[in-house]
Amino acid sequence: MEYLVRTARITDIERLVGLAGDVLASTEGGSPLGVSDLFRQLVYLPHASIVVAEARREIAGGGVLVLRPSVRAGGYVGSVDLLVVSPDHDADRVTTAVLEELLRSAQNKGCTVVEAVRPSDPEALARWAALGFVDAEPLITRSVVARTAARRS
Repeated sequence: MEYLVRTARITDIERLVGLAGDVLASTEGGSPLGVSDLFRQLVYLPHASIVVAEARREIAGGGVLVLRPSVRAGGYVGSVDLLVVSPDHDADRVTTAVLEELLRSAQNKGCTVVEAVRPSDPEALARWAALGFVDAEPLITRSVVARTAARRS
């Protein structure tokens, strides 16, 4: 099965939140906004990227990348805040497709590094490692080369 990875639309948010239900269940306590409302805002913000993977017009997975400036990192740090895969789809292929798109987005937005919370599942950790992420307890990180405009001499 082929997966199309694309930028999330406002109409994708409910399906993505439903897919991430268990992961997001514990996050609603500290925010005045519900998870769906927060996702809807992130769709329009330049310092966030939400992508979905779909197959046959069905959401197979998705991810959220948020940016923060860092003097220590020498630019922006991209944080993969969420990565979910439907249990009905191939976790390896969906994870790879979503992460590759998030890494491309981070590179285009000037990030020098991308980080994520270290997965506790060894299979999930192996998927991230296959894409170049290394252990940096309690996170995993991967350097990305930011694309910059070519300078004229």
